[in-house]
Amino acid sequence: MTVTDPNPTTKPAQAVPGERFASPFAVETPPGAEGWESMYPYYALLSQERAEFEDGKFWFFDGMHNPEPLYPFDTIMTENWWVAASQMSTRVWPVPPAGGIDHRIINGYLYISPNAVTDPDEIARRAEEFAVRAGHYYENWDEIYEQWVAKATGCIERLKAIRFAPLPEREPLESVLRHKGTYSTYDLLTKYGELISNLFEMGSYHFEMLNLGYGAYLTFQEFCQSAFPGITDQTLAAMVSGIDIMLFRPDDEVRGLAKLVVELELTDIVLGGEDPDDVLAAIAAHPNGPQWIEAFEAAKDPWFWFSTGAGYTHSDRAWIDDLRLPFTALRGYVKSLLDGADIRRPLDEILAERTRITAEYRSYLPTEADQEVFDGLVELARKVFPFVENHNFYVEHWHHSLFWSKVRELGDVFVAHDFLDDREDIFYLHRNEIYSALYDLNVGWATGTEARGVTYWRPEIARRKRIRDVLKAHPPQPALGVPPEFITEPLTVMLWGITQESVQEWLGAKGEESGELRGVAASAGKATGRARVIVDPEDLHLVRDGEILVCRITAPSWAPVFSRLSAAVSDVGGIMAHTAIVCREYGLPAVVGTGFATTTIRTGQLIEVDGNTGVVRVVEEAQP
Repeated sequence: MTVTDPNPTTKPAQAVPGERFASPFAVETPPGAEGWESMYPYYALLSQERAEFEDGKFWFFDGMHNPEPLYPFDTIMTENWWVAASQMSTRVWPVPPAGGIDHRIINGYLYISPNAVTDPDEIARRAEEFAVRAGHYYENWDEIYEQWVAKATGCIERLKAIRFAPLPEREPLESVLRHKGTYSTYDLLTKYGELISNLFEMGSYHFEMLNLGYGAYLTFQEFCQSAFPGITDQTLAAMVSGIDIMLFRPDDEVRGLAKLVVELELTDIVLGGEDPDDVLAAIAAHPNGPQWIEAFEAAKDPWFWFSTGAGYTHSDRAWIDDLRLPFTALRGYVKSLLDGADIRRPLDEILAERTRITAEYRSYLPTEADQEVFDGLVELARKVFPFVENHNFYVEHWHHSLFWSKVRELGDVFVAHDFLDDREDIFYLHRNEIYSALYDLNVGWATGTEARGVTYWRPEIARRKRIRDVLKAHPPQPALGVPPEFITEPLTVMLWGITQESVQEWLGAKGEESGELRGVAASAGKATGRARVIVDPEDLHLVRDGEILVCRITAPSWAPVFSRLSAAVSDVGGIMAHTAIVCREYGLPAVVGTGFATTTIRTGQLIEVDGNTGVVRVVEEAQP
């Protein structure tokens, strides 16, 4: 079992003698970005009073959740999981050898650092507590998961009910006749408080069972690696995955809509236009169109609340906001159906292979006792796997996409009261600054005196936009500080793919010189093709058939693109990252956690991806 704790007993990871990354304090501010620190809370920044401690830690760039410089408001997501994920490992369970995950913002980019518990006596004490607490969850997993779904959906319904509107010219007469006693200014403040509390509530649910899910998988992994020396991560994943998880449901809905397009003879309309609004209007005007439109509307909520990113930044729009990605997939599936292809996902084949591999490795165990332990660990890992993936749809896609839409509603309020020029400008304010801005707005409305925010926020937002543009033009280093001797925090290993081996690869990063990168062998197979480097989901429509996707990290909502690829490579991610899971479902070779793929590989280069060994190699330069 593995995880972390910011107590006096918790220490930064031990150094690998003689080797280290650049000091976080040595990272220079790019010219033109001076004062970037003012956009973020003091507790998220490096500090001289903690310099010795912070310089002695291992920090890695969280390109999985925040691939670009953080917008001030978007830090609510990182601050949310900073507490929520860490407290599960340190205060709720606690997981024996692992503690919390520290955060620091450096030049606008988020760096994180897992803490390790190294004292054997402390690990033993934690193990006793962990066994009681985690044991209760494992023994009652299905019932607790059912309760979790009810809590998550309840949180989403309450989020839907929050509404923001500009303050009225005059308080409605109804408020007076009902003797309400509280008025529009109070409602505006309390609704904003509800919005923020709702986000933190879902953040708690996010990690209620997640660390335990990864812990069960890691325990199974440790047993297999001991019993079957040399067993690959892909083989381990194949024995557990293959469940029909919710993250594939939106793509399945698009497949179903494609079949309906063919059945209702709407193919000419769908294949004849690329603008989703134009296509929808043409379908609605067709005699068979209303039947398809009804099915489309039924699929949209909730399945199109599907972020094109990790859900942690407002700039990653959901399918429901931008229909280009699902409609591109729709056209592809319609073409495949017209060609006579079977567009269903090969779930039966995956499950059959899972059964075969599991039986084969079980037969290698020498005793019945070993087989019983193996059976129990496999059963538990399979039991927790659906939650490990399904929680993403409830939290990071459905809830968070709705959350961003509500913040935009609040942005419209500030626009209506002349604080902002555009609703999107609200994301340049930290959530605590918005409390102040709302009170300023209320004061102006109540007194009739122009609020200071009318003149204060525009120049400040313009300054922050300029700074962020500069920071975005200066990509971060993948790691800083002192390399760890031990990495025992489960999310760090399973999601980000940060291991002793990957750290050593980064230390000796020679991708640019050797034309070769190494990462986690996430999905078996080998492929050669032209690279398509994608750092912005807006560019996914540029992917061509047979290309190899090179990205920082994929999102589950990119699944429709995977049917066009020959392989995938990512900067970050571990064996249970979305890139790895989706590629295994689609039978595509994948290498994740390379650290430098998007900065060393260029679109058009011919590259070879070996998903068996975790090696990516440049074969030929891009053609003119």
